[in-house]
Amino acid sequence: MQHPWHPMRRSGDRISGVVSLTELPAGARAVVHRLRGGRTFAGRLAAMGILAGIELMVVRNDHSGPLIVLVRGTRVALGRGEADKIRVEGAPDGFVAGG
Repeated sequence: MQHPWHPMRRSGDRISGVVSLTELPAGARAVVHRLRGGRTFAGRLAAMGILAGIELMVVRNDHSGPLIVLVRGTRVALGRGEADKIRVEGAPDGFVAGG
């Protein structure tokens, strides 16, 4: 059970609030809110299509090893350290993964 102060709130399958990408379970949909890293990190993620405002879906998060996310129709593997620096918030209604 989550503590009442935990930043991630669930309403059914919806997630609200800004959280680290590593906190989302497989199947969760989210929008990139911001990246916590330097220019090199942000540039590398931009080359993979991961920018603020981009919608994505978590394909795999086993809480160890890399996360797999679907971004613009492409599966991208992210190391846990990288994924932890990506802050996301719940996706809007009508979001279609890979759209």
